[in-house]
Amino acid sequence: MPSKREIIATPHAPAAIGPYSQAVQIGDLIYTAGQIPLVPETGKLVEGGIEEQTQQVLQNLSRILEAGGSSLAHIIKTTIFVTDLADFAALNKVYGSFFAGDPPARSTVQVAALPLGAKVEIEAIAIRAS
Repeated sequence: MPSKREIIATPHAPAAIGPYSQAVQIGDLIYTAGQIPLVPETGKLVEGGIEEQTQQVLQNLSRILEAGGSSLAHIIKTTIFVTDLADFAALNKVYGSFFAGDPPARSTVQVAALPLGAKVEIEAIAIRAS
């Protein structure tokens, strides 16, 4: 019998800005929605450039994963969407600070635009912490 699908939601990360869940858990896997750099308390984009935006996105992902019984350390794959690949080095600097040990697998692609004018969006697949 297939595992039951569970919705993960937390007030400590930005509320969805459309018809989607912050994350969905099936078995021991957690699939997050793409996170943009919204400040949970205000629902507005964090001020600053790609570094500040990447930091906010990873903080949001961390809070969602924690609500599902996981953490950034349990991410197995991320997909990063950026509006300008010229920001790649600055993004990597911040991203690397969150994954000091064995980082997850990752894809990064440039896109024409992101919701609300964000510069970066990151989605993740993680395993639930045992």
